[in-house]
Amino acid sequence: MKLLKMPLHWQIFIGLITGVALAVVARFFHFETFVTDQVAILGTIFLRSLKMIIVPLIVSSIISGVTGLGDAENFGRLAAKTFTYYIMTSIFAILTGLVLVNLIHPGVGANFGFHQAPHNINTSAATFKETLLRIIPTNPLASMVKGEILPTIFFSLLFGFFITRTSDPYRTQLTNLFEGIFRVMMKLTHFIILFAPIGVFALIAKIIAQTGLEAFIPLFKYMLTVLLGLIIHATVTLPLIIYLLGGISPLKHFKAMSAALMTAFSTSSSSATLPLTIDNIENNAGVSNKISSFVLPLGATINMDGTALYECVAAMFIAQVYGIHLSFVQQIIVVVTALLASIGAAGIPMAGLVMITIILKAVGLPLEGIGLILAVDRILDMLRTSVNVWSDSCGTVLIANSEGETGLKVLNHPPSE
Repeated sequence: MKLLKMPLHWQIFIGLITGVALAVVARFFHFETFVTDQVAILGTIFLRSLKMIIVPLIVSSIISGVTGLGDAENFGRLAAKTFTYYIMTSIFAILTGLVLVNLIHPGVGANFGFHQAPHNINTSAATFKETLLRIIPTNPLASMVKGEILPTIFFSLLFGFFITRTSDPYRTQLTNLFEGIFRVMMKLTHFIILFAPIGVFALIAKIIAQTGLEAFIPLFKYMLTVLLGLIIHATVTLPLIIYLLGGISPLKHFKAMSAALMTAFSTSSSSATLPLTIDNIENNAGVSNKISSFVLPLGATINMDGTALYECVAAMFIAQVYGIHLSFVQQIIVVVTALLASIGAAGIPMAGLVMITIILKAVGLPLEGIGLILAVDRILDMLRTSVNVWSDSCGTVLIANSEGETGLKVLNHPPSE
């Protein structure tokens, strides 16, 4: 009973540590198949439960959030702040990765005995133009059924906005309808979140049982570069932004978001973590649904700071391994392409690995170079997803503060009376 009364983030942490321990023991005693085939089912059930609520939660939260904004001026102001923050932090992340990879040179002198080429990975990459076109759905319901988040968000934003332009009684009826659906979805979300510790336990056990720790040794320098970049962005850049621009305590905000961050780490999916992110940002950080329902679904889809940083470092690493010198102009192309590719990357596991093909093509690097980083991509995917979610949450609380919200619980100094 004491375990059930423990805060959720501690329950998730215990699940994570227990999963790692089980995987290590399983590999030592050679029963990892049991972990990957049987124990992993619990993680699959948890992931499927989260994915089940993503689309109805996004649709209802965005529509109810936009109708709550009221007029077009509020909508435009919030959109401008959101996109400015997302583009700014993504550029900071990419430049951090670019500086580190040029200082550390993780690929220079590296000698790998494997050149594993991924199968059909280039067929999944989309150009930026195609990504823009996909935002506009030809059939909104089909996009929702397929779980295509960008067109779903686009349609929901338009639908919510034009509800506000409709006369009564229809405007009131539709506003109440979607607000009611959102409240039901949040109740369902809270129920599913109760099983997060079990899901995290099973997911992390499967990952470590499959990859082991041996694959990390020859790519240690590359992993260190990515890890260092992510740490700098997550513990220096983003905290400074929210502290200096919003007077927000990074430590208080981290504690508020800890359960969502650990879930992001174990699932490697910004979209799957979205229900928990919304729950934490509203109940723990004190952000209103009006702000969170607009900023967070967009962030889970287009704000990929960790992914953008990783893509930049990975492309430069592959160039260094092959002994290909990238000029200043080519490195700028890497920066711009990484920004665009991160916007188009889906909030699903290993999406960044697919999107990196765009960057490699842009600067003429061999696509088979992706095979060099496959062995350690899963663990890096977990780390960069956590940074993605952390950036989304920082942006949400910063924008909420800029909108004058008085219920924030993460301010460095509580507002004076």
